[in-house]
Amino acid sequence: MKQPDVPAHRPTNITLNRETGHLIIDWSNDRHCEYPLSELREACPCVECRGGHHNMGIQNAPDDLLRLTPARSYKVEDIQLVGTYALQLYWDDGHHTGIYTWDYLMHLCPKTE
Repeated sequence: MKQPDVPAHRPTNITLNRETGHLIIDWSNDRHCEYPLSELREACPCVECRGGHHNMGIQNAPDDLLRLTPARSYKVEDIQLVGTYALQLYWDDGHHTGIYTWDYLMHLCPKTE
C-alpha cells in the first residue's frame, strides 16, 4: 500500500474545545486554525459524503468552510490520529469514515479577515 505524501506542514497542537464547538489546530508554519465542528462535519472528505471517489480530494473541498450551512449541530465524540498524516473524527451522528489529512485540514482553515 502506498503511503501518503509527507505534508508540508504538520500540527504542533490539536485541541477539541467541546464548550465552543471547535477543533483548534496550531500548525508548524505558525498558523492557528479554529474549525467550527458542524461545518467541519459538512466538509467530511469520505466517499459517502463527497458522493463518489471522483468528488474526493482537496480539489473538491469547500473553498470557505465558514460558508457551509450545516444540516444540524454536530459534536465530536472521539478523535484518533491516523498514522502521522491525518485525523479521524467520530461524530455524534455515528459517522466516522472521514479521514481528514493535514493537507485537507490546512486547506479548510477558516480565513481570518
